[in-house]
Amino acid sequence: MMKKKVLGICTLVLMIAVSGHAQLNTGNVAVISGSKAEEAQNSQWHGKRVAYLGDSMTQKSTKGTNKIYWEYLSEWLGIEPFVYGISGHQWNDIYKQALKLVEEKRTEVDAIFIFAGTNDYNHGVPIGTFYSETTKETNYNGKIVSRRYRTPIENDSTFCGRINKVLAFLKAKFPEQQIIIMTPIHRGFASFSNTNVQPEECFSNGNGLYLDAYVDALKQAAQNWAVPVIDLYSLSGLYPLADSQVQYFNHADTDRLHPNAKGNYRLAKTILYQLLTLPSTFVQQ
Repeated sequence: MMKKKVLGICTLVLMIAVSGHAQLNTGNVAVISGSKAEEAQNSQWHGKRVAYLGDSMTQKSTKGTNKIYWEYLSEWLGIEPFVYGISGHQWNDIYKQALKLVEEKRTEVDAIFIFAGTNDYNHGVPIGTFYSETTKETNYNGKIVSRRYRTPIENDSTFCGRINKVLAFLKAKFPEQQIIIMTPIHRGFASFSNTNVQPEECFSNGNGLYLDAYVDALKQAAQNWAVPVIDLYSLSGLYPLADSQVQYFNHADTDRLHPNAKGNYRLAKTILYQLLTLPSTFVQQ
C-alpha cells in the first residue's frame, strides 16, 4: 500500500512536469490531464483541511487577481481551504488570526500555512532577536556546571518577537498539525493613493533594513521552531523589478506588489512541488 502511495505521488509530479496542458485560459489552469479526482487522489494532501494565515496576498478578495494561489492548490490537490488572511496584516496580526483559527476550527485543520512579513518590512518593524541569554547551572555528567542559557523572546514590538509569539502559540495548540512558513516574494513599486505609496525593495525601510533581512529572519525562525519554510522569495521566480516580469503583476505603473492570476498560478505551482515533499499532517491514521 505504501509503495503504491509513493509511486502515485511520483507519478503526479512527473505528469505535472511533462504535461502539455498547463496553460492559462480565462483564469482557470489545468495542471495535468484527467479529472480533478484523478489529479488529487495520489497526493498526501488530498482532502486535507488547510488554514491560511497572511495578508493581502492571501485574503479571499485580493488586489489585482481573480484567482489566488490557494484556489489553484485546492483544485489541483483537493485541499479544503480556511482563509484568514487580511490586507495589510503584519506578524503581530497573524497572532490574532491564529486566535480566531483556534476559536473556529480547533480540531478541524490538518495544516497551517503562514504567508506574511512584507508589511512588517514596509512599516519598518525592528528585526530584534529571537533569544535573550543568561547563565544557568545544569547537571552535566553528574557535575553541576554553569552554562549559557537562552530563552525565546515573545513580543509584538520586534519581527523576531512576533514570529516567536505566533509559532509558540501554534506549536502549543496544534502539536499534530503541519505548520509551514512561506517567505514574502520580491517587492516592486506600488501606489494605491496619495498617502499609500510603497517604494520598491531597492530602498531600505525606515529602519535602514532591506526586505531580505526579513526573509532571512523567517528562514532562521523555521530552523528555530522546526517547521518547513517554502522560500517564495527565491523559488517563485517572481521579480517585479524587471519589466519582463510585469506580466505576472497587477499593474506595471501602480502595482508591482500584488501578483495577478498568472502570477498566482506561478506561486501555486512553486508551492505545489514543495508540498509534495512534505507530510500533510502528523495525526496517526
